[in-house]
Amino acid sequence: MAIRKKVKSSTIVMYVFLILLLLLSIVPFYLVVINSTHSSFDIVTKLNLLPGKSMGENYTTMQSHVNIWKGFLNSLLIAVPYTAFTGYFGALTAFGFAKYRFKGRNILFGVVLASMMIPAQVSIIGFYQLNLKLHLLNSYIPFAITGISNATAVFFLRGIIEQSIPNSMMEAARLEGCSEFMIFNRIVLPCVTPGVATMCIFNFVSCWNNYIGPLIIMTDSEKYTMPVMIAMIKGLYLTNYGAMYLAITISIVPIIIVYCFFSKYIINGLTVGAEK
Repeated sequence: MAIRKKVKSSTIVMYVFLILLLLLSIVPFYLVVINSTHSSFDIVTKLNLLPGKSMGENYTTMQSHVNIWKGFLNSLLIAVPYTAFTGYFGALTAFGFAKYRFKGRNILFGVVLASMMIPAQVSIIGFYQLNLKLHLLNSYIPFAITGISNATAVFFLRGIIEQSIPNSMMEAARLEGCSEFMIFNRIVLPCVTPGVATMCIFNFVSCWNNYIGPLIIMTDSEKYTMPVMIAMIKGLYLTNYGAMYLAITISIVPIIIVYCFFSKYIINGLTVGAEK
C-alpha cells in the first residue's frame, strides 16, 4: 500500500508539472492572439485576458502599412523548398557519412561540424557578395537552395542512421539488386522519417523567422517576407501594437500547421520503435 501511494503521489506530481509546462507553452501564444483583438492603448495600459473589439481596425491599419498576405506568400515560397531540401539532402548526406568509408571522411565531417559553429550573421557579408556576383539579389533562390547544405541536419541524422540502419540490411538489399539510391529512398529514408520530420519542423521555423537575410538580399519591397513586413508596421514615432500582434498571429499559423503535420510522423516512429 505504501508503495502504491508513493507511485500515485509521484504520478500526480508529474502531471502537475506537465500541466504547468503546458500552460507556460500556451500562454504566450494565447496572449498574442488576444492582444491582436485589442487597441494599442489597451495593450500598453493593461493585461488583456479576454478578446477585444479592435481586430477589424487592427487589420485595416496593418494592411495600410504592408501587404501582409504578399509577405505570407513570399515566406512560403522560401520556407517550403528550403524545408524539403533540408529534409531530403540532409538525410542523403548523413547517409553517406554514416554508411560509407572513404578517404578524408572524418576531415569532411569535421568541416561540417566547424561550419555549425559560425554564426549566420558573421557570414552575411560573404553571402551578399556571392549572390551579387551570381546576379541572385532580389531572388528567393539563395534562401531556398541553402537547404541542400544544412550542417545541423547532417549532424543530427548521421547519428540516427548509424544506430537504426544495420549494415546487414543494406547488404541484403544489394543482393536483391537495389542500387545505392534505391537503398536510400526505399529503406533508409522511411526508417529515419521521425528524425527527418524533427529537422523539418526546426528548419521550417528557422527559415520562416529569418529576418536579416531577406532584409539584406531583397531590394524590392514586394518580395519582403513576413518578419520584414512585421517590422515595417512599426512606425517612426508611433507603434501600433494591435496591428503588429495581428500580423504575428497570422505568421504563427503556418508554424502550427507544420508542427501538427510532421509531429504525427514523429509519434508513429516512436510507436513503431516501442512495439519492436
